[in-house]
Amino acid sequence: MESEKSNYGAIMVYFTKPSWAFLVLLFTVIAILSLQISPKAIILPFPLFPVPGSSELDFESDFDPGSCVATFGELPERKHVMSLKDFGGVGDGKRSDTAAFRKALDYMQRFSEKGGAQLNVPQGKWLTGSFNLTSNFTLFLEQGAVILGSEDPEEWPIVEPLPSYGRGRERLGGRHISLIHGDGLTNVVITGNNGTIDGQGRIWWKLWWNRTLNHTRGHLVELMNSRNILISNLTFRNSPFWTIHPVYCSNVVVKGMTILAPLNAPNTDGIDPDSSTNVCIEDCYIESGDDLVAIKSGWDQYGIKMARPSSNIKVRRISGTTPTCSGVGIGSEMSGGIFNVTIENMHVWNSAAGVRIKTDKGRGGYIANITIRNIMMERVKIPIRLSRGSNDHPDDRWDPKAIPKIRGIFISDIVSLNSTKAPVLAGIRGASFEGLCFKNVTLLGLSPNAAWHCEFVSGCTNAVFPLPCPHLQNNGSSTCCS
Repeated sequence: MESEKSNYGAIMVYFTKPSWAFLVLLFTVIAILSLQISPKAIILPFPLFPVPGSSELDFESDFDPGSCVATFGELPERKHVMSLKDFGGVGDGKRSDTAAFRKALDYMQRFSEKGGAQLNVPQGKWLTGSFNLTSNFTLFLEQGAVILGSEDPEEWPIVEPLPSYGRGRERLGGRHISLIHGDGLTNVVITGNNGTIDGQGRIWWKLWWNRTLNHTRGHLVELMNSRNILISNLTFRNSPFWTIHPVYCSNVVVKGMTILAPLNAPNTDGIDPDSSTNVCIEDCYIESGDDLVAIKSGWDQYGIKMARPSSNIKVRRISGTTPTCSGVGIGSEMSGGIFNVTIENMHVWNSAAGVRIKTDKGRGGYIANITIRNIMMERVKIPIRLSRGSNDHPDDRWDPKAIPKIRGIFISDIVSLNSTKAPVLAGIRGASFEGLCFKNVTLLGLSPNAAWHCEFVSGCTNAVFPLPCPHLQNNGSSTCCS
């Protein structure tokens, strides 16, 4: 990992405050252009799917520093395009359209190797329980289309727990399936003309608040063991649990999304790539009751055994707020390992933390080669936090000797206004939390006696205010921040 960062100091740039007027203009132009998207022809800024003569999308060569993609391309039109109304959909928001969705997907599955299929969801309110997608498929929500998640838990069936978790994340045993689900798929697009998918999660939040939840809540969208995925240009609201959850996936792009949940809605993370590789998340606005973005890779001994890391992940141009959690979280479920992550050009406000790395005894695993840069924070309680001690384990078979390792965290060009506390960097006794590098970090609004809190960590700093803790000064590794 050190060799990959040997030129770190040479490539870093000084933070400059972005021109918000320019960004507003840019997003306005994007919004206007997005309304011109045809329900049949989806224009993408890159060839998401392999072009003739190629294999998989090469994340490292095809993704440049300023965009998820280096070239422009157009997805081929699906040869078989139908409307949900063709399958008996009603769209009045009262009568169930679960049967229509399931009938449509069952029918369209036959075209996965015959030119692919696209299901258009017209304007209206389409009430449904869970349904499964298919390969070479596009789910397209036309303008004014709203998919409503059923408020009947029976329409969110119980499925097996993820093998890297060993049980449901909240309760023992199985878990409720996501509203929109897929397993073992290739070439899937969920997009539209700014349509909405609303999980109607309040009934699930009440079960959590009242401690009457029997099984772990379902996600709004979960794709497993899948590749070449695009989720774009939609609004997702009120997920029962984590909103977008790609797990064991590769080549995933989440772009131009608006994700909303009440700020007190429990565990409504925005986007959670989990044991996945080659993931790009960009140009999204998120308000939630948990992390805006959280990168995960399995839970304690189950994640260690599966050893499926999250890697090659880019998170950029995300803005939003979460009063209880962080703009971007890494962990705490990180037992399969997390490496090669870039987080940049974010704006976070009114939040508990800006950037947070979470881990604990029993997690094992590692977090390495993480670059975090160009982050603007306003009224964030703890701008930078490395925390331990969640005391959150799947069962009593977790191994207290499984200690996580953290190495190579590069944080630069950070401005935090009206901060409440200085950074908190709490490592674990006997663990290796080293190579923490901070450069051009300015935290304003702290009280004069505010001080960094550091335990069991080591690293270096350059141009940091206020003065960092001694653990990050004069330790013989100052060249990492030069």
